[in-house]
Amino acid sequence: MSKEQANKAVVERWFKEFWGNPWNPKVVDELGTPDVLVHYPMHGPRKGREVVKKMMTEFREAFPDLNFWGVGELIAEGDYVVGRWDGGGTHTGPAFKDLPVGALPAASGRKMRFTGTTVFRIVDGKIAEEIGEEGAFNALTQLELIKAA
Repeated sequence: MSKEQANKAVVERWFKEFWGNPWNPKVVDELGTPDVLVHYPMHGPRKGREVVKKMMTEFREAFPDLNFWGVGELIAEGDYVVGRWDGGGTHTGPAFKDLPVGALPAASGRKMRFTGTTVFRIVDGKIAEEIGEEGAFNALTQLELIKAA
């Protein structure tokens, strides 16, 4: 198996177990470097395994049906893998404020569905960086935290 194929396999598993539903919190320790960086505009940078697990735990408590999945083929070159994804969820859990604008009251019932693209950097078979651009405007509009013009 080439390095690129091995790196794609890591990202495929991450999409399934970290972003999929149900999620597997242990995957962060198994596939993330100790100082793993996860950075999306809607949540800002999160660095370190425990911080990343805390972010996802809170996100999933607020959106219990949260689910994201890879779409299309992954692209790999050296230590980098690029993937497109789709997903979303319904806010039926506790109040949620981990957003760039506003906060959701408990169990708002608001739904979001959006897509994005992520670049992963893999070091020795582990994810060192996950930096993405998501459809934050669409998600925040659907959550009624901003209004479309």
